Amino acid sequence: MLALATAAFNTTLPGQPVNAWARAGTQGDFVVRDFRFATGEVLPELRLHYTTLGTARKDARGIVRNAVMILHGTGGSGRGFLSTTYAGQLFGPGQLLDSAKFFIVLPDGIGHGESSKPSDGLRAKFPRYTYDDMVEAQHRLLTQLGVNHVRLIMGTSMGCMHAWVWGEAYPDFMDGLAPFACVPAPIAGRNRMIRTMAMDAIRDDPSWNGGNYTAPPPGLNAAHMMLYIMSSAPLVQQRQAPTRDAADSVIRAYLDARMRTTDAKDFLYQFDASRDYDPSTKLDRIAAPALYINSADDQVNPPELKLAEMYAARMPKTRFILLPITDQTRGHGTHSLPSVWGGYLREFLSSLAERQGSASEDAVLTSRR
Repeated sequence: MLALATAAFNTTLPGQPVNAWARAGTQGDFVVRDFRFATGEVLPELRLHYTTLGTARKDARGIVRNAVMILHGTGGSGRGFLSTTYAGQLFGPGQLLDSAKFFIVLPDGIGHGESSKPSDGLRAKFPRYTYDDMVEAQHRLLTQLGVNHVRLIMGTSMGCMHAWVWGEAYPDFMDGLAPFACVPAPIAGRNRMIRTMAMDAIRDDPSWNGGNYTAPPPGLNAAHMMLYIMSSAPLVQQRQAPTRDAADSVIRAYLDARMRTTDAKDFLYQFDASRDYDPSTKLDRIAAPALYINSADDQVNPPELKLAEMYAARMPKTRFILLPITDQTRGHGTHSLPSVWGGYLREFLSSLAERQGSASEDAVLTSRR
């Protein structure tokens, strides 16, 4: 997810119902000692923040059977899923991922949320992490939590891309994958161009000063402008701001809020992390069934490119669904609306068999290091 125009916030505005999920779950931190990144850089202590709901349950062989990990998008955090529109539709009593039945793990990726990130102090000396690093860290976190197998790995946008990496790196670790709003291929074309312009807007700003700025570089605001257009949808924007004054007010308020809450160093690293993402050459390693969903009004992954269909055809166990544009879809942000795609997830879960798993599943850290 480009968690910009599309993120679900827990802030309650006047006249809105209180979000009962805002304080849900148990939060914790896991510290990995001497974590080695794909670049060869080593961080003496890598902090991984997480939220869990529910309790892990093992079968007679000691394999966890009810774990679900949900992976957030670029600029987001695990707790971003604790909204009335997401958790309120999935995690409650009798719902698809009822937290009384499932053990739900919501990690903050490296460089995001409360996990280790450049703005903690290292600034531009922070290791240039990649999606492979983020997935390896997630695997270590699950192992620390006693999870040796998961029922489902879900992901939105960047988390969608992480799900494909998971399927290739740890093919026996999950019963199923549910990647929403991405393509299992290198980020190229318009998508990469906009990311490059956003990153350049920050780095080329004179006040950037190699990451040693004393005030937010104005280039960060320009970066948010580009990414807002990319990650939102025209129909949604028209309904939200049907007049000139409303449009001016909405976008200015949005940009002002983003400038107050975004660190330019973290932003730059978050988008740079996708630089070598390319699961397309190893799709044959994905053994788990997958429910793969994009939406037709997603301008991050434009349907006219037909890329999703092309790559899904190479994965026999993958069902690809392109959601049509409706009054309920929200462009790229549709990935976080179970009210739109929940029926497909229900079908997928009901058809998902338990894969064998192993009580000692340590799949393949050494194959990538």
